[in-house]
Amino acid sequence: MNFKELLPNVKAFIFDVDGVLSTAAIPLFPGGEPMRVINTKDGYALSQAAKKGFPLGIISGGKTEAVHVRFAGLGFTDIHLGVHLKTEKLAEFLEKHKLNASEVLYMGDDIPDLPCMKMVGIPVCPADAVPEIKDISLYISDRTGGNGCVRDVVEQVLRAQGLWLTDVEAFGW
Repeated sequence: MNFKELLPNVKAFIFDVDGVLSTAAIPLFPGGEPMRVINTKDGYALSQAAKKGFPLGIISGGKTEAVHVRFAGLGFTDIHLGVHLKTEKLAEFLEKHKLNASEVLYMGDDIPDLPCMKMVGIPVCPADAVPEIKDISLYISDRTGGNGCVRDVVEQVLRAQGLWLTDVEAFGW
């Protein structure tokens, strides 16, 4: 099956942070704390998915409190930061939400995402992902990390399932 045919089967989303939910280039504060640039249009689509009952997860090696605060506020159910072996957190996510891996869309951009992306049914990536990730992705967004790639895939899933702009709730945060 191709990407479009799988969209009606998506029941949950998992994302990496750096290079997916934020740009790959990350400025640093003088103390070494990274400052991530997050796309508000990605945020809107994610909040709509959360309102429609989709479990949303982050599995990231980074561990900035600002990331946790931002995405918890958008309705993420599972935020795992500072993770070294992402497959363990993916397995926990599947068990917690009683999901089959085939029902999960995972968006990653670099080598640490590769094992998780091989586990799920719908591996996707931003336009600027590394070649190894592009090779296993069923869909490569035409948008780069932090620049609307998340909105691209979330909106496609919600549209395919008849859940995009379907009620008054869609017109607010």
